[in-house]
Amino acid sequence: MEPSEPEPGPVIRAFIARSGLIAPGVEPRFTPLTGGVASDIWKVDAGGQVFAVKKALAKLRVARDWSAPVSRNASEVDWLLTAAAVVPGAVPAILAHDAEIGAFAMSYLNPHDYPVWKDILRDGCADPEFAAAVGRIVAAIHAETAGKATIAARFANDSAFHAIRLEPYLEATAQAHPDLADALMRLSRETLATKRALVHGDVSPKNTLVGPRGPVLLDAECAWYGDPAFDLAFCLNHLLLKAVWTPRARAGFDACFRALLAAYLTGVNWEERAVLEARAARLLPALFLARVDGKSPVEYITADAERDRVRRVARPLVAAPPARLAEIARRWAEELDR
Repeated sequence: MEPSEPEPGPVIRAFIARSGLIAPGVEPRFTPLTGGVASDIWKVDAGGQVFAVKKALAKLRVARDWSAPVSRNASEVDWLLTAAAVVPGAVPAILAHDAEIGAFAMSYLNPHDYPVWKDILRDGCADPEFAAAVGRIVAAIHAETAGKATIAARFANDSAFHAIRLEPYLEATAQAHPDLADALMRLSRETLATKRALVHGDVSPKNTLVGPRGPVLLDAECAWYGDPAFDLAFCLNHLLLKAVWTPRARAGFDACFRALLAAYLTGVNWEERAVLEARAARLLPALFLARVDGKSPVEYITADAERDRVRRVARPLVAAPPARLAEIARRWAEELDR
């Protein structure tokens, strides 16, 4: 993840001053945190108060041109508040928000007590029980929001979701693979048109903390009322890719894949599980390919030979998707065994 700017500008300083989170006259101290490619995040220490401030970026920190509306910051706040009502403790608490400048303050979760799941997986610690807990939380949020017109209206973020997820992942990958362009562009359109539940849009190990009481989800900048299969496929994709990063933990990653999938599907009560799984099975190979050939490639797959392994598995599955997600995991395992 990319580091934030060392110091915030006057707009953020003014936001903190009027938020009521610090006493008048107290000078805050800022520590930049890793904000990924889409936001600046700072830890704020001021007169005994400690919290975090996040500001959305209009142009994301990637090699290729990638812009997104800062209004996603307000949707992220709304998603966090909605999720907190469904699964208390599974998200940080919102302390203050200014939609006009695209910034909010939230509780600061100390990395000593809340390590990032991605870091733990990198070190080869793959706990299927924790993965299952992630699946249960995501399914609970989907189930509680499915079919609710008020939620759909609040998160009618088609343009933002297209800009942040579908264009840089599916559609940019279509440009890199012209023979698959029709399938990928059709998948993008069908995903955008599917309206079932409130979607986080970036459920992944880098946005999940391993808290004392279970998973804590972060970074809901892509929040959108749409296809919950996207969240499932997006997170499972990372568990497949981690086998390239830490090969010795491959069996553990596979166990996490299966545990998260089983726990999630158990919580699906708004539509037939097989129907949702089939949509996720169409998305997963496309997202798999996107993480080597889209606008946001994973940073730990750098060798051409490893990228080619991903392509060998993903390309035929994009062209002819299976109905079951386990089949994708099986094909990947066969490739890794070669």
